Amino acid sequence: RGSHLRSYPWRTSGDSETILALHKQYADNHTDEADHSQWISRLDGIWGFALWNHTRQELMLCRDPLGVKPLVRALLPDGTLIFSSEIKALQAHPEFSASPDIEALAVRLAYEYPLDMTTLFSGVTQVGPGTIETWTLDEEGRAFLKSVQHHYTQSRTTSNWNPISGPRLLLSSLQHSVESRMLSDVPIGVVLSGGLDSSLIAALARDYALDSGGQTPGCWTVASSEENPDFVASELVAGHLDLNHHTKVIEEQAFWNRLPKFVHDGEDIDITVLFWQPLFEEMSSKVKVGLCGQGADELHGGYPRYKDLAGHSNMIAKRLSRFNLDTSLLSSGDGMPWADQKVHPSHHFKDIHGTLDFELQRGQLSNFQLRLADRHGMAQGLEVRVPFLGKQHVSASNDLPTSMLISESTEKLALRQASVQTGLPESIVQRPKLPAGTATAPELVTSLIEELTPHAMEWSADYGRLAPMLMDQPDMAIGIRLFHSIHFTDDPGTRRTKPMMDLLDDVSPWPEN
Repeated sequence: RGSHLRSYPWRTSGDSETILALHKQYADNHTDEADHSQWISRLDGIWGFALWNHTRQELMLCRDPLGVKPLVRALLPDGTLIFSSEIKALQAHPEFSASPDIEALAVRLAYEYPLDMTTLFSGVTQVGPGTIETWTLDEEGRAFLKSVQHHYTQSRTTSNWNPISGPRLLLSSLQHSVESRMLSDVPIGVVLSGGLDSSLIAALARDYALDSGGQTPGCWTVASSEENPDFVASELVAGHLDLNHHTKVIEEQAFWNRLPKFVHDGEDIDITVLFWQPLFEEMSSKVKVGLCGQGADELHGGYPRYKDLAGHSNMIAKRLSRFNLDTSLLSSGDGMPWADQKVHPSHHFKDIHGTLDFELQRGQLSNFQLRLADRHGMAQGLEVRVPFLGKQHVSASNDLPTSMLISESTEKLALRQASVQTGLPESIVQRPKLPAGTATAPELVTSLIEELTPHAMEWSADYGRLAPMLMDQPDMAIGIRLFHSIHFTDDPGTRRTKPMMDLLDDVSPWPEN
Protein backbone atom coordinates (compact mmCIF):
# COMPACT_ATOMS: atom_id res chain seq x y z
CA ARG A 1 0.00 0.00 0.00
CA GLY A 2 2.33 2.68 -1.24
CA SER A 3 1.78 6.39 -1.68
CA HIS A 4 0.37 5.80 -5.17
CA LEU A 5 -2.71 4.16 -3.59
CA ARG A 6 -3.39 6.72 -0.86
CA SER A 7 -6.48 8.05 -2.61
CA TYR A 8 -8.17 4.66 -2.54
CA PRO A 9 -10.94 4.42 0.15
CA TRP A 10 -9.60 1.42 2.08
CA ARG A 11 -12.26 -0.64 3.83
CA THR A 12 -10.11 -3.37 5.37
CA SER A 13 -6.58 -3.94 6.62
CA GLY A 14 -6.18 -7.11 4.56
CA ASP A 15 -3.61 -7.52 1.79
CA SER A 16 -6.25 -8.80 -0.63
CA GLU A 17 -7.85 -5.38 -0.98
CA THR A 18 -4.64 -4.20 -2.67
CA ILE A 19 -5.80 -6.12 -5.75
CA LEU A 20 -9.05 -4.16 -5.86
CA ALA A 21 -7.25 -0.87 -5.28
CA LEU A 22 -4.77 -1.42 -8.11
CA HIS A 23 -7.51 -2.60 -10.45
CA LYS A 24 -9.66 0.46 -9.73
CA GLN A 25 -6.74 2.80 -10.26
CA TYR A 26 -5.97 1.18 -13.59
CA ALA A 27 -9.63 1.05 -14.70
CA ASP A 28 -10.12 4.73 -13.85
CA ASN A 29 -7.21 5.68 -16.12
CA HIS A 30 -7.85 3.27 -19.00
CA THR A 31 -11.10 3.01 -20.88
CA ASP A 32 -9.70 1.08 -23.85
CA GLU A 33 -9.01 -2.65 -24.08
CA ALA A 34 -7.47 -3.62 -20.77
CA ASP A 35 -3.84 -4.71 -20.41
CA HIS A 36 -4.12 -6.09 -16.91
CA SER A 37 -0.48 -7.14 -16.80
CA GLN A 38 0.44 -3.48 -16.23
CA TRP A 39 -1.06 -3.38 -12.74
CA ILE A 40 -0.84 -7.05 -11.75
CA SER A 41 2.92 -7.07 -12.38
CA ARG A 42 3.23 -4.56 -9.51
CA LEU A 43 2.07 -7.17 -7.00
CA ASP A 44 4.70 -9.11 -5.02
CA GLY A 45 3.18 -12.05 -3.22
CA ILE A 46 1.08 -15.15 -3.77
CA TRP A 47 -2.48 -15.27 -5.02
CA GLY A 48 -5.14 -16.99 -7.04
CA PHE A 49 -8.06 -14.64 -7.57
CA ALA A 50 -11.22 -14.10 -9.60
CA LEU A 51 -12.35 -10.52 -10.24
CA TRP A 52 -15.65 -9.61 -11.89
CA ASN A 53 -15.80 -6.32 -13.79
CA HIS A 54 -19.49 -5.42 -13.92
CA THR A 55 -18.96 -2.55 -16.38
CA ARG A 56 -17.15 -4.68 -18.93
CA GLN A 57 -19.07 -7.86 -18.06
CA GLU A 58 -15.76 -9.68 -17.80
CA LEU A 59 -14.34 -12.18 -15.34
CA MET A 60 -10.62 -12.17 -14.68
CA LEU A 61 -8.86 -15.29 -13.37
CA CYS A 62 -5.26 -14.82 -12.28
CA ARG A 63 -2.45 -16.66 -10.47
CA ASP A 64 0.79 -15.47 -8.91
CA PRO A 65 4.01 -15.58 -10.98
CA LEU A 66 5.19 -19.09 -10.10
CA GLY A 67 1.89 -20.69 -9.11
CA VAL A 68 2.16 -20.93 -5.33
CA LYS A 69 -1.61 -20.62 -4.99
CA PRO A 70 -3.87 -22.87 -7.07
CA LEU A 71 -6.75 -21.93 -9.37
CA VAL A 72 -8.60 -24.45 -11.55
CA ARG A 73 -11.57 -24.17 -13.89
CA ALA A 74 -13.93 -26.25 -15.98
CA LEU A 75 -16.24 -25.23 -18.82
CA LEU A 76 -19.44 -27.26 -18.66
CA PRO A 77 -21.36 -28.42 -21.76
CA ASP A 78 -24.02 -25.74 -21.25
CA GLY A 79 -21.39 -22.97 -21.31
CA THR A 80 -21.18 -22.47 -17.55
CA LEU A 81 -17.70 -21.68 -16.25
CA ILE A 82 -16.92 -23.01 -12.77
CA PHE A 83 -13.69 -22.36 -10.89
CA SER A 84 -12.12 -23.00 -7.51
CA SER A 85 -8.85 -23.54 -5.70
CA GLU A 86 -9.64 -27.26 -5.42
CA ILE A 87 -11.08 -29.68 -7.95
CA LYS A 88 -13.32 -31.44 -5.43
CA ALA A 89 -15.18 -28.16 -4.88
CA LEU A 90 -16.28 -28.31 -8.53
CA GLN A 91 -18.16 -31.51 -7.74
CA ALA A 92 -20.72 -29.44 -5.85
CA HIS A 93 -22.08 -28.36 -9.24
CA PRO A 94 -24.76 -30.82 -10.39
CA GLU A 95 -23.56 -30.76 -14.01
CA PHE A 96 -19.93 -31.55 -13.20
CA SER A 97 -18.93 -35.21 -13.31
CA ALA A 98 -15.41 -36.18 -12.25
CA SER A 99 -13.47 -38.58 -14.45
CA PRO A 100 -9.74 -39.25 -14.86
CA ASP A 101 -7.62 -37.77 -17.64
CA ILE A 102 -5.75 -40.86 -18.83
CA GLU A 103 -3.15 -39.01 -20.94
CA ALA A 104 -2.40 -36.53 -18.15
CA LEU A 105 -1.98 -39.45 -15.73
CA ALA A 106 0.44 -41.13 -18.14
CA VAL A 107 2.57 -38.00 -18.31
CA ARG A 108 2.33 -37.68 -14.51
CA LEU A 109 3.68 -41.23 -14.16
CA ALA A 110 6.48 -40.54 -16.63
CA TYR A 111 7.67 -37.16 -15.37
CA GLU A 112 6.53 -37.60 -11.73
CA TYR A 113 4.47 -34.41 -11.96
CA PRO A 114 1.61 -33.13 -14.18
CA LEU A 115 2.73 -30.89 -17.02
CA ASP A 116 1.60 -27.38 -17.87
CA MET A 117 -2.04 -26.51 -17.16
CA THR A 118 -3.30 -30.09 -16.99
CA THR A 119 -4.83 -31.80 -13.97
CA LEU A 120 -5.50 -35.49 -13.40
CA PHE A 121 -9.22 -34.79 -13.94
CA SER A 122 -10.69 -34.76 -17.43
CA GLY A 123 -12.01 -31.35 -18.48
CA VAL A 124 -10.42 -29.52 -15.53
CA THR A 125 -7.69 -27.03 -16.41
CA GLN A 126 -5.40 -24.91 -14.30
CA VAL A 127 -5.03 -21.20 -14.78
CA GLY A 128 -1.32 -21.06 -15.56
CA PRO A 129 1.21 -19.46 -13.20
CA GLY A 130 1.79 -15.82 -14.11
CA THR A 131 -1.31 -15.88 -16.30
CA ILE A 132 -4.36 -13.62 -16.61
CA GLU A 133 -7.42 -15.12 -18.26
CA THR A 134 -10.30 -12.84 -19.26
CA TRP A 135 -13.67 -14.53 -19.71
CA THR A 136 -16.90 -13.03 -20.99
CA LEU A 137 -20.29 -14.19 -22.30
CA ASP A 138 -21.48 -14.66 -25.86
CA GLU A 139 -24.95 -13.69 -27.10
CA GLU A 140 -26.39 -16.94 -25.78
CA GLY A 141 -24.93 -16.42 -22.32
CA ARG A 142 -22.19 -19.02 -22.72
CA ALA A 143 -18.79 -18.29 -21.20
CA PHE A 144 -15.82 -18.08 -23.53
CA LEU A 145 -12.16 -17.24 -23.07
CA LYS A 146 -11.65 -13.77 -24.52
CA SER A 147 -7.94 -13.30 -23.93
CA VAL A 148 -4.88 -14.67 -22.16
CA GLN A 149 -2.16 -12.35 -20.90
CA HIS A 150 1.03 -12.98 -18.95
CA HIS A 151 2.09 -10.70 -16.13
CA TYR A 152 5.29 -12.69 -15.54
CA THR A 153 7.64 -14.63 -17.78
CA GLN A 154 10.73 -16.53 -16.72
CA SER A 155 13.95 -14.94 -17.98
CA ARG A 156 17.57 -15.91 -17.51
CA THR A 157 20.48 -13.49 -17.93
CA THR A 158 23.54 -15.41 -16.80
CA SER A 159 26.33 -13.23 -15.40
CA ASN A 160 29.81 -13.87 -14.05
CA TRP A 161 30.03 -14.95 -10.42
CA ASN A 162 32.00 -12.70 -8.09
CA PRO A 163 33.21 -14.86 -5.17
CA ILE A 164 33.31 -11.83 -2.87
CA SER A 165 30.07 -9.97 -3.60
CA GLY A 166 28.11 -12.86 -5.14
CA PRO A 167 27.26 -14.74 -1.93
CA ARG A 168 26.40 -11.50 -0.13
CA LEU A 169 24.04 -10.29 -2.87
CA LEU A 170 22.37 -13.68 -3.23
CA LEU A 171 21.80 -13.90 0.53
CA SER A 172 20.51 -10.31 0.59
CA SER A 173 17.87 -11.14 -2.02
CA LEU A 174 16.66 -14.04 0.10
CA GLN A 175 16.72 -11.92 3.26
CA HIS A 176 14.36 -9.47 1.57
CA SER A 177 11.98 -12.30 0.68
CA VAL A 178 12.00 -13.70 4.20
CA GLU A 179 11.43 -10.31 5.79
CA SER A 180 8.45 -9.48 3.58
CA ARG A 181 6.91 -12.87 4.33
CA MET A 182 7.38 -12.41 8.08
CA LEU A 183 4.76 -9.65 8.08
CA SER A 184 1.71 -11.13 9.77
CA ASP A 185 -0.92 -10.44 12.40
CA VAL A 186 -0.60 -14.02 13.69
CA PRO A 187 2.36 -16.10 14.90
CA ILE A 188 4.65 -17.58 12.23
CA GLY A 189 6.47 -20.90 12.24
CA VAL A 190 9.15 -22.49 10.08
CA VAL A 191 9.15 -25.93 8.46
CA LEU A 192 12.53 -27.42 9.42
CA SER A 193 13.82 -30.63 7.85
CA GLY A 194 17.43 -30.03 8.78
CA GLY A 195 18.37 -29.63 5.12
CA LEU A 196 20.13 -26.59 3.72
CA ASP A 197 17.02 -24.84 2.38
CA SER A 198 14.78 -24.96 5.44
CA SER A 199 17.72 -24.29 7.78
CA LEU A 200 18.62 -21.17 5.81
CA ILE A 201 15.03 -19.91 6.02
CA ALA A 202 15.01 -20.59 9.78
CA ALA A 203 18.27 -18.69 10.26
CA LEU A 204 17.13 -15.64 8.30
CA ALA A 205 13.72 -15.61 10.00
CA ARG A 206 15.39 -15.76 13.40
CA ASP A 207 17.79 -12.94 12.50
CA TYR A 208 14.98 -10.72 11.25
CA ALA A 209 12.90 -11.32 14.38
CA LEU A 210 15.83 -10.40 16.62
CA ASP A 211 16.73 -7.30 14.58
CA SER A 212 13.15 -6.03 14.42
CA GLY A 213 12.23 -6.83 18.00
CA GLY A 214 9.60 -9.31 16.87
CA GLN A 215 8.73 -12.74 18.16
CA THR A 216 11.29 -15.40 17.26
CA PRO A 217 9.53 -18.06 15.19
CA GLY A 218 9.32 -21.64 16.34
CA CYS A 219 10.20 -24.50 14.03
CA TRP A 220 8.56 -27.87 13.34
CA THR A 221 9.95 -31.25 12.34
CA VAL A 222 8.39 -34.67 11.79
CA ALA A 223 10.20 -37.95 11.11
CA SER A 224 9.74 -41.67 11.61
CA SER A 225 12.16 -41.80 14.56
CA GLU A 226 14.48 -39.64 16.64
CA GLU A 227 17.41 -41.41 14.93
CA ASN A 228 16.24 -40.29 11.49
CA PRO A 229 18.89 -38.09 9.77
CA ASP A 230 16.34 -35.28 9.25
CA PHE A 231 15.39 -35.36 12.92
CA VAL A 232 19.03 -35.30 14.06
CA ALA A 233 19.97 -32.47 11.69
CA SER A 234 16.94 -30.37 12.63
CA GLU A 235 17.77 -30.73 16.33
CA LEU A 236 21.25 -29.42 15.58
CA VAL A 237 19.91 -26.41 13.66
CA ALA A 238 17.24 -25.54 16.22
CA GLY A 239 19.76 -25.72 19.04
CA HIS A 240 22.32 -23.66 17.13
CA LEU A 241 19.73 -20.95 16.40
CA ASP A 242 18.15 -21.21 19.85
CA LEU A 243 14.69 -21.81 18.38
CA ASN A 244 11.74 -23.43 20.08
CA HIS A 245 11.71 -26.80 18.32
CA HIS A 246 8.45 -28.74 18.01
CA THR A 247 8.96 -32.35 16.99
CA LYS A 248 6.72 -35.30 16.23
CA VAL A 249 7.58 -38.93 15.59
CA ILE A 250 5.20 -40.21 12.92
CA GLU A 251 3.10 -43.05 14.28
CA GLU A 252 3.74 -46.58 13.00
CA GLN A 253 0.30 -46.91 11.40
CA ALA A 254 0.38 -43.40 9.90
CA PHE A 255 0.22 -44.50 6.28
CA TRP A 256 -2.68 -46.87 6.87
CA ASN A 257 -4.61 -44.32 8.92
CA ARG A 258 -3.77 -41.09 7.10
CA LEU A 259 -3.40 -41.85 3.40
CA PRO A 260 -7.13 -41.69 2.50
CA LYS A 261 -7.42 -38.12 3.77
CA PHE A 262 -4.04 -37.27 2.27
CA VAL A 263 -5.10 -38.39 -1.22
CA HIS A 264 -8.47 -36.67 -0.79
CA ASP A 265 -6.87 -33.36 0.17
CA GLY A 266 -3.98 -33.50 -2.31
CA GLU A 267 -5.86 -34.75 -5.39
CA ASP A 268 -2.74 -36.62 -6.51
CA ILE A 269 -1.31 -40.15 -6.64
CA ASP A 270 2.01 -39.79 -4.75
CA ILE A 271 1.69 -41.58 -1.40
CA THR A 272 5.34 -41.33 -0.31
CA VAL A 273 5.16 -37.68 0.79
CA LEU A 274 2.58 -38.25 3.53
CA PHE A 275 4.76 -36.45 6.10
CA TRP A 276 3.29 -33.10 5.00
CA GLN A 277 -0.01 -33.96 6.66
CA PRO A 278 1.17 -34.62 10.26
CA LEU A 279 3.69 -31.79 9.92
CA PHE A 280 1.08 -29.17 9.03
CA GLU A 281 -1.37 -30.66 11.52
CA GLU A 282 1.15 -30.05 14.30
CA MET A 283 2.05 -26.57 13.07
CA SER A 284 -1.55 -25.40 12.70
CA SER A 285 -2.24 -26.10 16.36
CA LYS A 286 0.21 -23.31 17.27
CA VAL A 287 0.58 -20.99 14.25
CA LYS A 288 -1.43 -20.04 11.18
CA VAL A 289 1.43 -19.09 8.86
CA GLY A 290 4.42 -21.25 7.98
CA LEU A 291 7.60 -20.56 6.01
CA CYS A 292 9.05 -23.40 3.96
CA GLY A 293 12.06 -23.98 1.71
CA GLN A 294 10.21 -25.04 -1.45
CA GLY A 295 11.59 -23.69 -4.71
CA ALA A 296 15.26 -23.72 -3.75
CA ASP A 297 16.05 -26.93 -5.61
CA GLU A 298 14.41 -25.75 -8.84
CA LEU A 299 16.19 -22.39 -8.69
CA HIS A 300 19.62 -23.58 -7.58
CA GLY A 301 19.98 -27.01 -9.18
CA GLY A 302 19.39 -29.05 -6.05
CA TYR A 303 18.13 -32.43 -7.25
CA PRO A 304 20.59 -35.34 -7.63
CA ARG A 305 19.07 -36.15 -11.04
CA TYR A 306 20.58 -32.93 -12.40
CA LYS A 307 23.98 -34.66 -12.29
CA ASP A 308 22.82 -37.20 -14.89
CA LEU A 309 20.46 -35.41 -17.25
CA ALA A 310 20.87 -37.97 -20.03
CA GLY A 311 19.91 -40.78 -17.68
CA HIS A 312 16.92 -38.84 -16.38
CA SER A 313 15.75 -38.03 -19.91
CA ASN A 314 16.07 -41.66 -20.98
CA MET A 315 14.08 -42.86 -17.96
CA ILE A 316 11.17 -40.53 -18.81
CA ALA A 317 11.29 -41.48 -22.48
CA LYS A 318 11.21 -45.17 -21.57
CA ARG A 319 8.15 -44.64 -19.38
CA LEU A 320 6.37 -42.71 -22.12
CA SER A 321 7.10 -45.46 -24.63
CA ARG A 322 5.43 -48.02 -22.37
CA PHE A 323 2.20 -46.05 -22.65
CA ASN A 324 2.64 -45.81 -26.42
CA LEU A 325 1.98 -42.11 -26.03
CA ASP A 326 1.59 -40.06 -29.20
CA THR A 327 2.52 -36.62 -27.86
CA SER A 328 1.29 -34.95 -31.03
CA LEU A 329 -2.29 -35.73 -29.99
CA LEU A 330 -2.04 -34.32 -26.49
CA SER A 331 -3.19 -30.97 -25.19
CA SER A 332 -1.36 -28.90 -22.60
CA GLY A 333 -4.65 -27.83 -21.06
CA ASP A 334 -5.00 -24.56 -22.95
CA GLY A 335 -5.87 -26.10 -26.32
CA MET A 336 -2.28 -26.02 -27.58
CA PRO A 337 -0.92 -29.44 -28.57
CA TRP A 338 1.93 -30.56 -26.38
CA ALA A 339 3.86 -31.34 -29.56
CA ASP A 340 3.97 -27.60 -30.25
CA GLN A 341 5.65 -27.14 -26.87
CA LYS A 342 8.04 -30.10 -27.31
CA VAL A 343 6.96 -32.34 -24.45
CA HIS A 344 9.53 -35.08 -25.13
CA PRO A 345 12.31 -34.94 -22.49
CA SER A 346 15.09 -35.00 -25.08
CA HIS A 347 14.20 -31.41 -25.98
CA HIS A 348 14.69 -30.06 -22.46
CA PHE A 349 17.17 -32.05 -20.40
CA LYS A 350 20.25 -31.18 -22.45
CA ASP A 351 21.88 -28.80 -19.95
CA ILE A 352 21.23 -27.56 -16.44
CA HIS A 353 19.73 -24.18 -17.39
CA GLY A 354 17.31 -25.74 -19.87
CA THR A 355 16.32 -28.31 -17.27
CA LEU A 356 15.71 -25.70 -14.58
CA ASP A 357 13.65 -23.57 -16.96
CA PHE A 358 11.54 -26.59 -17.89
CA GLU A 359 10.90 -27.62 -14.30
CA LEU A 360 10.20 -24.07 -13.15
CA GLN A 361 7.75 -23.39 -15.97
CA ARG A 362 6.22 -26.72 -16.94
CA GLY A 363 5.15 -28.38 -13.69
CA GLN A 364 7.79 -29.72 -11.28
CA LEU A 365 7.57 -26.58 -9.15
CA SER A 366 3.92 -25.49 -9.40
CA ASN A 367 2.21 -28.82 -10.06
CA PHE A 368 4.13 -30.87 -7.51
CA GLN A 369 6.17 -29.04 -4.88
CA LEU A 370 3.95 -25.98 -4.45
CA ARG A 371 0.75 -27.98 -4.80
CA LEU A 372 1.86 -30.26 -1.96
CA ALA A 373 2.64 -27.37 0.36
CA ASP A 374 -0.50 -25.35 -0.39
CA ARG A 375 -3.08 -28.15 -0.54
CA HIS A 376 -1.99 -29.89 2.64
CA GLY A 377 -1.28 -26.66 4.47
CA MET A 378 -4.68 -25.17 3.70
CA ALA A 379 -6.36 -28.50 4.56
CA GLN A 380 -5.07 -27.89 8.09
CA GLY A 381 -5.81 -24.16 8.10
CA LEU A 382 -2.15 -23.20 7.64
CA GLU A 383 -1.00 -20.60 5.11
CA VAL A 384 2.35 -21.70 3.69
CA ARG A 385 4.65 -18.97 2.38
CA VAL A 386 7.64 -19.60 0.12
CA PRO A 387 10.50 -17.09 0.59
CA PHE A 388 12.72 -18.62 -2.11
CA LEU A 389 10.17 -17.51 -4.70
CA GLY A 390 10.26 -13.80 -3.90
CA LYS A 391 10.85 -11.64 -6.97
CA GLN A 392 14.31 -10.43 -5.94
CA HIS A 393 15.63 -13.88 -5.12
CA VAL A 394 14.23 -15.48 -8.28
CA SER A 395 15.89 -12.73 -10.32
CA ALA A 396 19.20 -13.17 -8.50
CA SER A 397 19.04 -16.95 -8.95
CA ASN A 398 18.40 -16.60 -12.68
CA ASP A 399 21.70 -14.72 -13.02
CA LEU A 400 23.77 -17.64 -11.70
CA PRO A 401 26.20 -19.31 -14.11
CA THR A 402 26.16 -23.08 -14.53
CA SER A 403 29.39 -23.39 -12.57
CA MET A 404 27.63 -22.07 -9.43
CA LEU A 405 24.66 -24.42 -9.66
CA ILE A 406 25.98 -27.96 -9.73
CA SER A 407 29.20 -29.95 -10.03
CA GLU A 408 29.94 -33.67 -10.18
CA SER A 409 30.04 -33.84 -6.38
CA THR A 410 27.89 -30.96 -5.09
CA GLU A 411 24.65 -29.20 -5.90
CA LYS A 412 23.49 -25.64 -5.08
CA LEU A 413 27.03 -24.27 -5.00
CA ALA A 414 26.15 -20.57 -4.88
CA LEU A 415 23.47 -21.06 -2.23
CA ARG A 416 25.90 -22.99 -0.04
CA GLN A 417 28.43 -20.17 -0.29
CA ALA A 418 25.75 -17.66 0.67
CA SER A 419 24.65 -19.83 3.59
CA VAL A 420 28.10 -19.70 5.15
CA GLN A 421 27.45 -16.04 6.01
CA THR A 422 24.56 -17.00 8.32
CA GLY A 423 26.82 -18.96 10.65
CA LEU A 424 24.93 -22.22 10.19
CA PRO A 425 26.93 -25.32 11.17
CA GLU A 426 29.25 -26.55 8.41
CA SER A 427 27.58 -29.96 8.42
CA ILE A 428 24.27 -28.30 7.53
CA VAL A 429 25.73 -25.99 4.88
CA GLN A 430 27.29 -29.02 3.17
CA ARG A 431 24.47 -31.50 3.85
CA PRO A 432 23.48 -33.31 0.62
CA LYS A 433 19.96 -33.35 -0.77
CA LEU A 434 17.80 -36.26 0.44
CA PRO A 435 14.49 -37.29 -1.16
CA ALA A 436 11.51 -35.92 0.76
CA GLY A 437 9.11 -38.56 1.99
CA THR A 438 11.32 -41.60 1.66
CA ALA A 439 14.01 -39.85 3.72
CA THR A 440 11.54 -38.59 6.33
CA ALA A 441 9.89 -41.96 6.96
CA PRO A 442 11.85 -44.60 5.03
CA GLU A 443 10.83 -47.57 7.17
CA LEU A 444 7.14 -46.70 7.02
CA VAL A 445 7.14 -46.10 3.26
CA THR A 446 9.06 -49.30 2.53
CA SER A 447 6.89 -51.39 4.86
CA LEU A 448 3.66 -50.23 3.23
CA ILE A 449 4.89 -50.74 -0.32
CA GLU A 450 6.32 -54.19 0.42
CA GLU A 451 3.08 -55.32 2.04
CA LEU A 452 0.88 -54.06 -0.79
CA THR A 453 3.11 -54.82 -3.80
CA PRO A 454 1.44 -58.20 -4.56
CA HIS A 455 -1.94 -56.45 -4.60
CA ALA A 456 -0.52 -53.55 -6.61
CA MET A 457 0.61 -55.89 -9.37
CA GLU A 458 -2.94 -57.26 -9.61
CA TRP A 459 -4.50 -53.79 -9.53
CA SER A 460 -2.21 -52.57 -12.31
CA ALA A 461 -4.02 -54.78 -14.79
CA ASP A 462 -7.22 -52.78 -14.21
CA TYR A 463 -5.68 -49.61 -15.65
CA GLY A 464 -5.51 -50.41 -19.35
CA ARG A 465 -2.81 -48.46 -21.16
CA LEU A 466 -1.37 -47.27 -17.84
CA ALA A 467 -0.68 -50.85 -16.69
CA PRO A 468 2.82 -51.17 -18.24
CA MET A 469 3.88 -47.96 -16.49
CA LEU A 470 2.63 -49.21 -13.11
CA MET A 471 4.25 -52.65 -13.11
CA ASP A 472 7.64 -51.34 -11.93
CA GLN A 473 6.23 -48.48 -9.83
CA PRO A 474 4.25 -50.23 -7.06
CA ASP A 475 4.01 -47.03 -5.04
CA MET A 476 2.28 -45.33 -7.99
CA ALA A 477 0.03 -48.37 -8.50
CA ILE A 478 -1.10 -48.07 -4.88
CA GLY A 479 -1.48 -44.32 -5.24
CA ILE A 480 -3.56 -44.43 -8.41
CA ARG A 481 -5.79 -47.13 -6.91
CA LEU A 482 -6.49 -44.99 -3.85
CA PHE A 483 -6.93 -41.88 -6.02
CA HIS A 484 -9.40 -43.83 -8.19
CA SER A 485 -11.37 -45.03 -5.18
CA ILE A 486 -11.60 -41.67 -3.43
CA HIS A 487 -12.23 -39.32 -6.36
CA PHE A 488 -13.99 -41.40 -9.02
CA THR A 489 -16.10 -43.90 -7.07
CA ASP A 490 -19.52 -43.31 -5.49
CA ASP A 491 -19.77 -40.75 -2.65
CA PRO A 492 -16.31 -39.18 -3.14
CA GLY A 493 -16.95 -36.62 -0.41
CA THR A 494 -17.20 -39.20 2.38
CA ARG A 495 -15.04 -42.11 1.22
CA ARG A 496 -11.87 -40.78 2.86
CA THR A 497 -13.23 -41.87 6.27
CA LYS A 498 -13.27 -45.56 5.31
CA PRO A 499 -10.44 -47.99 6.15
CA MET A 500 -7.75 -47.88 3.49
CA MET A 501 -7.90 -51.55 2.52
CA ASP A 502 -11.66 -51.24 2.00
CA LEU A 503 -11.03 -48.30 -0.32
CA LEU A 504 -8.40 -50.19 -2.28
CA ASP A 505 -10.74 -53.15 -2.75
CA ASP A 506 -13.84 -51.10 -3.63
CA VAL A 507 -13.47 -49.14 -6.86
CA SER A 508 -15.72 -48.36 -9.81
CA PRO A 509 -14.78 -49.57 -13.33
CA TRP A 510 -11.86 -47.59 -14.77
CA PRO A 511 -12.73 -45.63 -17.92
CA GLU A 512 -10.38 -45.29 -20.86
CA ASN A 513 -10.44 -41.96 -22.70
